[in-house]
Amino acid sequence: MSKPVWLEVALNGAWSRARQPLMPVAVADIVAEGVACAEAGAAVIHLHAYDQQTGNPCEDADIYTRVIEGIRAKCDAIVYPTIGFSANDPEAPGRYGPLEVLAERGLLEWIPIDPGSLNINRYDGIAAGLPGRYYLNSDGHIKRGLALATSCGAVPTYAVYEAGFIRLGAALTATVPGVKTPVYRFMFTGDRAWGFPPEAYALDAYRRLLRAEAGDVPWMIAGHGVDLRKLIPITVGGGGHVRVGLEDAPWGTELGNIDWVKSAVALIEASGGRMANATEIRASLG
Repeated sequence: MSKPVWLEVALNGAWSRARQPLMPVAVADIVAEGVACAEAGAAVIHLHAYDQQTGNPCEDADIYTRVIEGIRAKCDAIVYPTIGFSANDPEAPGRYGPLEVLAERGLLEWIPIDPGSLNINRYDGIAAGLPGRYYLNSDGHIKRGLALATSCGAVPTYAVYEAGFIRLGAALTATVPGVKTPVYRFMFTGDRAWGFPPEAYALDAYRRLLRAEAGDVPWMIAGHGVDLRKLIPITVGGGGHVRVGLEDAPWGTELGNIDWVKSAVALIEASGGRMANATEIRASLG
């Protein structure tokens, strides 16, 4: 019997079209690509909101509302936003503001929580002498996200940039009664100096650590600046799930979101998996 595999598509990212020319920015374009990807097999859709005038990313609950409602009106999919970037203040009160509004509107089905902090540097930037950035997430900030998830019944989705994110995420989850089981996303990278490259040994290490720290919980492969397709057969064979899309793909990719989804679907099915729908995913997460 084929294994149900979740496929998520990350439609854009925290950068402009100057770095990823094919990604959707306008609300109508994000909705259209989200629906097309859902129809092709992606039951989970992740997105960033963009200012329509400047083309820059922004955290706006009204934009997120238009996109989420627009996609949901045309297909059944799990649609969820990002969380604001913090380079200086990990306790910034506005970071969860848009998500809290979405929760009040009944639109927050999954909630992104990053259980750890890291330096963000690209290899080409290091070679050119450019400074990196710092991505800060304090314990208090992570707990605030878990509290919001518990209050509105949203599923936490943890981005695992480093191995310690698994350990901290699992430990903090255990302190929050009533929170739903998180989804752990193993974040690989090819062009950035953090975490693991997309190699089988790295996936094995993440899986072993996750089982030791959190038990049998859902996980998926994802990343930034990376092509993960060679890991899809191993992932399907190991009971994991997959994320692709223009947030994760190498900058300047000639493949659009629908191309990445179709390619992933073909590999998942060739590896003995079948595409899970949103109803199945919700049921498996309780």
